[in-house]
Amino acid sequence: QGPISGVNKDIAVLQCHGDCDPLVPVMFGSLTVEKLKTMINPANVTFKTYSGMMHSSSLEEMMDVKQFIDKHLPPID
Repeated sequence: QGPISGVNKDIAVLQCHGDCDPLVPVMFGSLTVEKLKTMINPANVTFKTYSGMMHSSSLEEMMDVKQFIDKHLPPID
Protein backbone atom coordinates (compact mmCIF):
# COMPACT_ATOMS: atom_id res chain seq x y z
CA GLN A 1 0.00 0.00 0.00
CA GLY A 2 1.27 3.47 -0.84
CA PRO A 3 1.39 6.74 1.06
CA ILE A 4 -1.64 7.89 3.00
CA SER A 5 -3.29 11.04 1.66
CA GLY A 6 -5.28 13.81 3.25
CA VAL A 7 -5.01 14.95 6.83
CA ASN A 8 -3.83 11.53 8.05
CA LYS A 9 -0.50 11.83 6.23
CA ASP A 10 0.64 14.24 8.95
CA ILE A 11 -0.51 12.18 11.93
CA ALA A 12 2.04 11.80 14.73
CA VAL A 13 3.00 8.24 15.67
CA LEU A 14 4.88 6.98 18.71
CA GLN A 15 5.95 3.36 18.47
CA CYS A 16 7.55 1.80 21.55
CA HIS A 17 9.37 -1.53 21.82
CA GLY A 18 11.34 -3.44 24.40
CA ASP A 19 14.72 -4.63 23.20
CA CYS A 20 14.28 -7.98 25.00
CA ASP A 21 10.76 -8.80 23.73
CA PRO A 22 10.65 -12.58 23.17
CA LEU A 23 7.27 -12.51 21.36
CA VAL A 24 7.82 -9.66 18.89
CA PRO A 25 11.53 -9.18 18.18
CA VAL A 26 12.68 -5.56 18.10
CA MET A 27 13.74 -6.12 14.47
CA PHE A 28 10.05 -6.40 13.53
CA GLY A 29 9.34 -3.13 15.34
CA SER A 30 12.13 -1.50 13.35
CA LEU A 31 10.74 -2.86 10.07
CA THR A 32 7.26 -1.61 10.98
CA VAL A 33 8.48 1.91 11.74
CA GLU A 34 10.39 2.03 8.45
CA LYS A 35 7.23 1.01 6.57
CA LEU A 36 5.23 3.68 8.43
CA LYS A 37 7.77 6.30 7.35
CA THR A 38 6.99 5.49 3.71
CA MET A 39 3.27 5.95 4.30
CA ILE A 40 3.13 9.13 6.41
CA ASN A 41 5.41 12.09 7.04
CA PRO A 42 8.58 10.41 8.39
CA ALA A 43 9.34 13.45 10.55
CA ASN A 44 6.22 12.62 12.59
CA VAL A 45 7.21 9.02 13.36
CA THR A 46 9.06 8.30 16.60
CA PHE A 47 10.43 4.85 17.48
CA LYS A 48 11.63 4.34 21.04
CA THR A 49 13.25 1.23 22.42
CA TYR A 50 13.58 0.37 26.09
CA SER A 51 16.60 -1.47 27.40
CA GLY A 52 15.80 -4.75 29.11
CA MET A 53 12.04 -4.46 28.54
CA MET A 54 10.31 -7.64 27.43
CA HIS A 55 6.76 -7.96 26.02
CA SER A 56 5.43 -5.57 28.64
CA SER A 57 5.59 -1.91 29.58
CA SER A 58 7.63 0.19 31.96
CA LEU A 59 7.32 3.42 33.87
CA GLU A 60 9.76 5.04 31.42
CA GLU A 61 7.59 4.00 28.48
CA MET A 62 4.40 5.23 30.15
CA MET A 63 6.04 8.60 30.84
CA ASP A 64 7.02 8.83 27.15
CA VAL A 65 3.44 7.99 26.14
CA LYS A 66 2.12 10.68 28.51
CA GLN A 67 4.51 13.28 27.05
CA PHE A 68 3.46 12.27 23.52
CA ILE A 69 -0.24 12.61 24.39
CA ASP A 70 0.32 15.94 26.15
CA LYS A 71 2.19 17.26 23.09
CA HIS A 72 -0.20 16.07 20.38
CA LEU A 73 -3.70 16.08 21.86
CA PRO A 74 -5.60 19.13 23.05
CA PRO A 75 -6.30 19.34 26.79
CA ILE A 76 -9.68 18.20 28.07
CA ASP A 77 -11.62 20.86 29.93
